[in-house]
Amino acid sequence: MPASASLPRRAAAEFTGTAALLAIVVGSGIQAAALSGDTGVALLANATASAIGLGLIITLFGPLSGAHLNPVVTLVSWWTRRTGGEGLTGRAAGVYVVAQTVGAVAGAVLAEVMFGRTPGAFAAQAKDGAHLLVGEVVATAGLVLVIQGLGRIGRPRLVPAAVAGYIAAAIWFTSSGSFANPAGTVGRAFSDSFTGIAPASVPGFVAAQLVGGGLGLALSLVLYGRERARDAEVTPINTAYRAAS
Repeated sequence: MPASASLPRRAAAEFTGTAALLAIVVGSGIQAAALSGDTGVALLANATASAIGLGLIITLFGPLSGAHLNPVVTLVSWWTRRTGGEGLTGRAAGVYVVAQTVGAVAGAVLAEVMFGRTPGAFAAQAKDGAHLLVGEVVATAGLVLVIQGLGRIGRPRLVPAAVAGYIAAAIWFTSSGSFANPAGTVGRAFSDSFTGIAPASVPGFVAAQLVGGGLGLALSLVLYGRERARDAEVTPINTAYRAAS
């Protein structure tokens, strides 16, 4: 059961899940760019593969660790525990964030190797501008609101499909392309490809994502209150809040 899974086992799940996610995001981006010179077609292919892969990963790893795959989701869980709810301890949250970040880098490098590219080259694609940072705030706030909202109205079983659908949409409707994940952003800096981001652009994106996470949490509290609806079935979202050690 998820609540009894040891912290090392949960950390391994977070590492593996985040590595798989980045391999999918980066790998599908490389493949899409190679097969089509049309940026719109390449983005559609990348968004579709990323969304499907994300939904599958959450379904698979949710029962082990909650399938956070994202430091923002982990920090929201930690903050919820600090304010009297269910969530991760500070120690567990720190372990999760490290596992996610290392996993993201490993997944991006794996994608480079799979496509016969020389790993280790940093991305050259700069993503500068206030409008892109606003896009990341919006993308991350929406992600947190989807997860928190479904948990608070008692529909956590919808999380894998809902998060996948939201990310597929946000890749298109946000100016930044919806990275919405600090670990994923760091990982993408290790791939000079369609989905890459220059290292110099990473701090701004991460800061925007943290702001967006706080905004999404605040919105969920305003809209749904502090009480979480109870659901007897073990699912990714309630696992994320019950795996507290």
